[in-house]
Amino acid sequence: MNLDYIAGTIQTPLPPFAVPPTVVEKLEPAERDALRAEIRTLLARENAVLVAHYYTEPALQSLAEETGGYVSDSLDMARFGHEHAARTLVVAGVRFMGETAKILNPEKRVLMPELQAECSLDLGCPPDTFSALCDQHPDRTVVVYANTSAAVKARADWMVTSGSALDVVSHLHAQGQKILWAPDKYLGDYIRKNTGADMLLWNGACIVHEEFKGHELAALRQQYPDAKVLVHPESPPSVIALADVVSSTTGLIKAVKTMSAQRFIVATDRGIFYKMQQAAPHKQLIEAPTAGNGATCRSCAHCPWMAMNGLRKLAAALRTGANEVHVPADIAARAVVPIKRLLEFSAQRQRVVYGNNDA
Repeated sequence: MNLDYIAGTIQTPLPPFAVPPTVVEKLEPAERDALRAEIRTLLARENAVLVAHYYTEPALQSLAEETGGYVSDSLDMARFGHEHAARTLVVAGVRFMGETAKILNPEKRVLMPELQAECSLDLGCPPDTFSALCDQHPDRTVVVYANTSAAVKARADWMVTSGSALDVVSHLHAQGQKILWAPDKYLGDYIRKNTGADMLLWNGACIVHEEFKGHELAALRQQYPDAKVLVHPESPPSVIALADVVSSTTGLIKAVKTMSAQRFIVATDRGIFYKMQQAAPHKQLIEAPTAGNGATCRSCAHCPWMAMNGLRKLAAALRTGANEVHVPADIAARAVVPIKRLLEFSAQRQRVVYGNNDA
């Protein structure tokens, strides 16, 4: 039996796209220190704050922390930017993250180190093709993952993150709603299995998580029987089946910190190891295998587009004002609706769980 077969996946032909080679910025110590000092000065000059995704290089994550910025997932990065007084947000991540930040902060300038930093989930879900599919299924509630373009979000009823998707889809399922889901088929399949919802799945995948191998992971687990396996739900079912914890990036970091185990096998982008090591400096982290039978190693556990971010490009963007993110006003006006729907839903759930302190 092929555990990675996903029933109910829409077989829409996906557009071809090129995956760049993973090239991590290499700097001599003197240049690195000079760039960090310059970026600090430029952030202050431009009234700017740096937000970085967990999957970017440690040099960017540490600089964000040291300059009063933030390291988190895509929606939380945008939310932090909204609450921060800075007039310019510098988003170290991939393009849809910059768009989300701009949608939630239309009055602010949003810069990125590299505007060509893409995402295979975004590239694999063209707005026109997706919109046509939505038109074919008007009876379904359209739920899209955060890893999509502004134009795709503009066609959706809900936007979700990996940390909120189960709660949102459970809520919609309880109301008797059928779901049209995009773009990650593995995350969608995981949610469907855990909620029982009627879900039609777009045929997209993350090139990082899709490369984790269930057979090789099982062998590695035998080698380290005391290790707990942490898996992001964008991974194939054969990998998820071996997990001790399946969770979002934030949830996986929390698991390393709170679980008693001293060793973890981690199936997500290795950029997350920076925050995991901060959370639990004395614990051992092992990359889940992407090699083995049938491996392509297009990413080797690190997103090639995330790797396009670096200190040189960050300094250049602040120095020149290049790589500013723009979202057409009509698209932004529609895309903000499913994003705010999620934020309001999450806030309501917190009030239910923790009590309403406003009363």
